[in-house]
This record gives sequence, C-alpha cells and structure tokens, in this order.
Amino acid sequence: MRVDVFTIFPTMFREFLDFGVISRGVEQGRLVVRVHDLRAGAGDPHRSVDDAPFGGGAGMVMMPEPLFNAVELANPPRPLFLLGPAGRRFDQSMARELASGEGFSLLCGRYEGVDQRVRDHLVDEELSLGDFVLAGGEVGAMAVIEAVGRLVPGVLGNVLSAAEDSFSHGLLEYPHYTRPAEFRGWPVPDVLLSGDHGRVERWRKAQALARTVALRPDLVDARGGLSDEERSLLDEFGLS
Repeated sequence: MRVDVFTIFPTMFREFLDFGVISRGVEQGRLVVRVHDLRAGAGDPHRSVDDAPFGGGAGMVMMPEPLFNAVELANPPRPLFLLGPAGRRFDQSMARELASGEGFSLLCGRYEGVDQRVRDHLVDEELSLGDFVLAGGEVGAMAVIEAVGRLVPGVLGNVLSAAEDSFSHGLLEYPHYTRPAEFRGWPVPDVLLSGDHGRVERWRKAQALARTVALRPDLVDARGGLSDEERSLLDEFGLS
C-alpha cells in the first residue's frame, strides 16, 4: 500500500515512521509512505504557501497554486483527502475500507485553512477525526496512517489482534490481564486461569458487551441494540 502525505512540516513524520508497527510495515515493504513538502510547489524565493484572505479577517489562508503544484508533481494515489473539520468522520469502518485498497493520500492544512478551490477542484474528499481543532492536519494524518496501516495484511504480527480491536465488531474491546495473577490484592478473574477456552471466549464477549453498554451506549444503539443471545450471555456472567 502506498500513502502520500503533503505537508509544510515533512520532518514531523520522520520519527513517526521509525517506530512501532508502521515502521515494521515500511521495513517489510508492505507500506510505502511518501512525505512531500508543500513548499516545493511554491513559485517565489521565499517558498510561500499562505497569504491574507480576500475580504479581510484573521489569520492566513493556504494558497491554491503551491498545493496544486505539489500534488500534480507527485502524482499521488487517489483518493486524496484533506484533513479538515467539515469532512467525513474517520472511524474503524473507514480504516478497513482504505486498508482494502492500494493506497490513498493526505493533504495537511494549516493556518486558517485552505483556499476553497483546493476543496472544490484538487482533493477528492475531506476527512475529520472529530469535533475538535488542531493547529494542522499532521497529527490527524499520522492517526489515519497508523489506523489504516496496521490493518494491511502482514503488518501486525498477530492477525487476530486487528480482528479483536475495539470497534471491529461495533463494540469496545474486552479487558486484558497479564502476570502476576494477583497484584496488590487484585486478582485476575478466575475464568482466565481456568484453561476452558470456550468459556474464556464467552466471558470476553460478555465483557465487551457490558463495557460498551456502560461506556458507549451509542455504539450499541448503532448495532440495533442487544440480541437475545447477547442478553443471555450477559446473564451467564452476571453482567445484565
């Protein structure tokens, strides 16, 4: 999979690409991440990418010419997404959708935003991580790359890890425990030490259901509520 990123701060991505599962994916050749400096598309000696808005107002706006030039020079994979607040909400479903393709690109805005002609004629879609404001799109781009990259086959060492992640089935993930079996008087649930793999699997699903009902009931509503089978599973472990 190829992912191209367009930013005025390309060095921000150096360390990000050198750590964790994304680094492993890059080293294995399963991920190709190319970071482009938007200033390369500027046509003046100062490599300017922004100017004052027509009509007045606070802040600066990213000009269309440098952005169009940088993207056209790189010929990146499509779709090209602008990271911005008005876009489609990025979630695990969209991460899976992008991971099933051959690649995509991300344009990181800065300042007060980009010239509207960039939205209208350069990018394919706008993408938002949520209802909050960042100084630019770089942090959001990193989040998208990591969420999608870890779903590319072979990037994660254990293929089940992605399948059991939170949101993969419309639920939060079940709680995890590791050694020691008792820590400061807090024991690991007996079922996890029982060796009964079928019961462990049922317990984990029940815990995921209960956790989602308690912390994210909106996710349960989006699934159409609890099924009779799921209610029975909660009853089995006293989690109704």
